[in-house]
Amino acid sequence: MLRQRIITALALLAVLLPALFASQSWPFALVSLLMIGAAGWEWGRLNGLAMTGAVMLGLLLTAACAVTLAAGWTSRAPRAVWWLASMAWVVGGAFALRAGPSAWPRLSAPLRIGLGFALLWAGWLALVQARSIGINFILSVLCLVWMADVAAYFGGRAFGRRKLAPGISPGKSWEGVWSGQVGVLVLAAIWAWVETGGGADSTSLFRGLFTQLGPLLGAAALLALAGMSVVGDLIESLVKRAAGAKDSSGLLPGHGGVLDRVDALLPVFPVALAFVTL
Repeated sequence: MLRQRIITALALLAVLLPALFASQSWPFALVSLLMIGAAGWEWGRLNGLAMTGAVMLGLLLTAACAVTLAAGWTSRAPRAVWWLASMAWVVGGAFALRAGPSAWPRLSAPLRIGLGFALLWAGWLALVQARSIGINFILSVLCLVWMADVAAYFGGRAFGRRKLAPGISPGKSWEGVWSGQVGVLVLAAIWAWVETGGGADSTSLFRGLFTQLGPLLGAAALLALAGMSVVGDLIESLVKRAAGAKDSSGLLPGHGGVLDRVDALLPVFPVALAFVTL
């Protein structure tokens, strides 16, 4: 299993890193189009669509993202997109998590599929626009999510006592969430300090928020983003539990599916761009 995970991770890095660090943003946009199409297929399968319907959903999502790319929205999307997506994640996420996995299948299938379609589209658009801002910016958002996850894992193992959502993800604890937030603040402080030396191709999310909002509000925004990464993870776990699935698919051997890898990123990127527009 470990060998399989390593091989898959190396194969993904071999594709993603050249696209991410290309001199232009379009190679990353094209690679991410394939990933978002696969995520759309997984979402359709998790929400009751047969194979043909799920494939059509993935293709439709890819086409919608491609149209957005052709229209130039990946570098200048309307601010309203980020705020609407943020509201959907905050309000819809709160209701979904409060209701639990048993309530999810009671929503109409078109509503569930449409919500997923819209949020996957917004997540992809935010991801690609982040790359168009600059490598330093997109890396800072990615590292925020990764730090929140890693610090939460180790903090939860060391201090975890109170379960966060036992009916959805029994392994998560409140202490893990707080550890993740502390880790994000430490990362942000170090990153912003190093960045003052210059040399970056763009302003990072961390320095941008501290500059625009001040230290206290900037830190509050980062805590909110760390919290949203947990929400994204929990929402995907809720949908999988409602569908009786362990992974979103088997597309990435040893890692599950695409949604399993990007669930925490989907709310964080739109919310981060919403904060940047303040």
